[in-house]
Amino acid sequence: MSNDLPMTVIRRLVTGTDEQGRSTIVWDGPAPNAGNAALAARTHCTNIWVWDRAPMPLSGTTDEGDTPYEFPGPRGGGHVRVVETLAAPEGYDPATDPDATTPHDPKPRPSNRSWDRGGKNIYSAGMHKTQSVDFGIMLAGERELTLDDQTLMMEPGDIAIQVGAWHNWSSPRLGCVMAFDMIDAEFVDGEQGLVQGNDPVIEPPADYPWPDGVKLPRRIVTTDREPGRSSLVSDGPAPDVRVDPARPGFASARLWVIDQMPARIVLETLHLPHTIEPPKRGAVCRVVTYPPDANWEGKVGAEEVAEYFRSMGSPGASTYSPSAPHPYMQKVDAMDFCFILDGEIDLVLDTGSVTVKAGDVVVQRGTNHAWSNKSSAPCRMAVASHDGAY
Repeated sequence: MSNDLPMTVIRRLVTGTDEQGRSTIVWDGPAPNAGNAALAARTHCTNIWVWDRAPMPLSGTTDEGDTPYEFPGPRGGGHVRVVETLAAPEGYDPATDPDATTPHDPKPRPSNRSWDRGGKNIYSAGMHKTQSVDFGIMLAGERELTLDDQTLMMEPGDIAIQVGAWHNWSSPRLGCVMAFDMIDAEFVDGEQGLVQGNDPVIEPPADYPWPDGVKLPRRIVTTDREPGRSSLVSDGPAPDVRVDPARPGFASARLWVIDQMPARIVLETLHLPHTIEPPKRGAVCRVVTYPPDANWEGKVGAEEVAEYFRSMGSPGASTYSPSAPHPYMQKVDAMDFCFILDGEIDLVLDTGSVTVKAGDVVVQRGTNHAWSNKSSAPCRMAVASHDGAY
């Protein structure tokens, strides 16, 4: 169902290969499946991609963003979408809100992998829980994240890792645009979906030399430690950050790792090996800051590039060549959903380059590529990377 309220048009770029096997842009334009008000009357959803297996297919001519999806996503897969929620209108009266529901005991939704406790209104999703691990990436505006033990205010660039938790999204004061990567998860105890194990939560080291001028992403992790009650696990700067000495101002901050499908419901995952590519049948969420190329151009060669990829745990990802269009060209078997948070940057491919800006989304289907910042300011992007196969 669509509505006639104004909505943000999401530019989506999808990569692929041409007949010569060179990386190229396959689609570039407004995401085609947009306008469905899946959550409330003042909410719009834009589908980016839908999948039903792991590893994810990296080839093919079907636009998987233009296919129907179920909430919370296909079993064994998931979906990526952008949700825009408008704030309450002036003079809003909750007593006359046609979307309002009162809080109630948990009820299953038709999928039997999502549950509802009411409390919905025109600017709020209501308390709900899904059998999934979600990367919730704030793109614009502000949004309240309500748990059973507290309410947090999220701003652009903040990322919530919802590990099967009860929660409510609400935008009473300002509207917001937020991206969600929802990944099928395993609840070993039925609909309770309680956290398993007691992995220690990794906190930022007090003496870590954070890169000057880099805004580290805020990582919020939530889960259910007891039946029917969500709680905050951690809230602070992403604790796992890698830098590149050859590129002053570069930082790659890792937030969460999924090492199997369906995903596990656990307290922490950053103890898993650090690599650019995600684990087999898994995924990784990170935020990368790219400084202007002018900071390092002409000073980087084969040795510096090789050291960077070694430090990231992925020496085989580099496709460096003196004749390549960019020193940091790389290729791994992964489906990357790239959300430009701020600034602008060029996506460099074998067949040319294209500029993307804040609010744009790139679906990078395992192709040879690099990112080149020709501007005078840093560019930040959030990347949800999933294991893929041709």
